Amino acid sequence: MEGVDLDVPGAVGRVLDEHFDRWVVRAAATDGTFAADIARRVAEFTRRGGKRTRAQFLWWAMRACRSGDVPGGAALTAAAAVELLQTCALVQDDVMDGSARRRGGRALHADVAAQYARGAGARPAADLGACAGVLAGDLALVWADDLAFTALAQVRPHRSEQVRDIWSNLRLELVAGQYLDVHGQVTRSRSPGRAMRTACLKSAMYSVERPIHLGAVLAGAGRQQTGALRRAGRCAGIAFQLRDDLDGLFGDPADTGKPCGDDVRAGKPTFLVAVAHARAVARRDSASLEVLGRCLGDPDLDDGGLAEVRRVLVATGARAAVQARIERLSERSLEHLERARPHAPGAERLAALLRAAAGLARGPFRGEEGGA
Repeated sequence: MEGVDLDVPGAVGRVLDEHFDRWVVRAAATDGTFAADIARRVAEFTRRGGKRTRAQFLWWAMRACRSGDVPGGAALTAAAAVELLQTCALVQDDVMDGSARRRGGRALHADVAAQYARGAGARPAADLGACAGVLAGDLALVWADDLAFTALAQVRPHRSEQVRDIWSNLRLELVAGQYLDVHGQVTRSRSPGRAMRTACLKSAMYSVERPIHLGAVLAGAGRQQTGALRRAGRCAGIAFQLRDDLDGLFGDPADTGKPCGDDVRAGKPTFLVAVAHARAVARRDSASLEVLGRCLGDPDLDDGGLAEVRRVLVATGARAAVQARIERLSERSLEHLERARPHAPGAERLAALLRAAAGLARGPFRGEEGGA
């Protein structure tokens, strides 16, 4: 396991590559066009996964829970399954949001559409691309389940039921969070409570808490330790989403990897916007409400309109309030981690991941040498 510790993303990538080689061959035996257009693209998209943060949360949570029976192989396979679940989420999210770019290239559905645009009208090619994106997400989910079942086969029976339940909940929460996100856009929801619930389901639980939960259960952690680790993950996961909301409007695209203002143009029901709206209502700030009402959900909003929205977020105190919430959540996350009394080498690595999720600087972690 020490070898995996040196390069968790690389180890997870090797597990994925081993399975992709077999899966793509099987897809080609089923149908060559399907393999070329869908299966190979799912494999390549997943291979471009970068930091594999969710897989790292799972691995280092497992390593932070000392056990005489640490299933390294099962943990790596489960981590690979989580990465494929991420592929499913991103590919289908791009279809729903109409996003043309992802991970430094065309979004999967846009790539399929571009391939067929030369031989068909623009609209039919776009429709084919959208359908391909949905089906590619479905295939990624099928492959994720295949890996999850493989991991379960490597786990002792008394833990396998827990792992199965976590996996089932993880998938359900991911779909629910995505629906709430789209639902909020269509209904123009401005409820801070609803926005926080969406952030929790769509990002916090799926991105941080559940991967940590899986790692702890795979390691055989007790209920108290597992609960503390889950709470640490949830706080950091919510902070991650709130930070992402801030970066989406105030960040540098060169650092964030995405254009500024996409969430505003899409009318996303973010907590940041919900807080600004609630504060403007409470203060009867009609000018701020007019800007939010006019600009949110306008797909053609220009840089001037984005600047107006930024001024409202600052003037209402929403930006400062969200930043303060991020800092409090990050502090709570590390407090919960200390209560979990994690062990080296996982303790400090898990603490660093939790800090990074919230976008905060690295600092000392007092609980690294805690007992079980």
